[in-house]
Amino acid sequence: MFGIILRTVITGLGIWFATYLVPGVSAASTEALIWAAIALGLINAFVRPVLVLLTLPFTILTLGLFLLLLNAGMLNLASWFVDGFNVVGFWSAVFGAIVISLVSGLCSHFIGSKGSYDVLVVRRDS
Repeated sequence: MFGIILRTVITGLGIWFATYLVPGVSAASTEALIWAAIALGLINAFVRPVLVLLTLPFTILTLGLFLLLLNAGMLNLASWFVDGFNVVGFWSAVFGAIVISLVSGLCSHFIGSKGSYDVLVVRRDS
């Protein structure tokens, strides 16, 4: 349960950075940001896998670049469901999805599969 909440917070952080960095991506309030993170998490959990499977030939043909368009579509879909969270324009959705992916990837790098943080200790013998 803690892992789901932590990943939602990370997604919310990514959306917050996207609203700060990308013109055309906006959230009216913190509540809209939280609901956008929840909506994006649910969409990525249920809708995205089906679309990835259906668009696999395009993804292979474009060497994976089509997934950027798919992520932009998921962000646009989340903005369609959440009042107060807006994504205006195709390029805003693409760059917003890139920012959210980068922030989520960086933050998730430190989180294990069970939702706890992992610490790597390297000891050098002298």
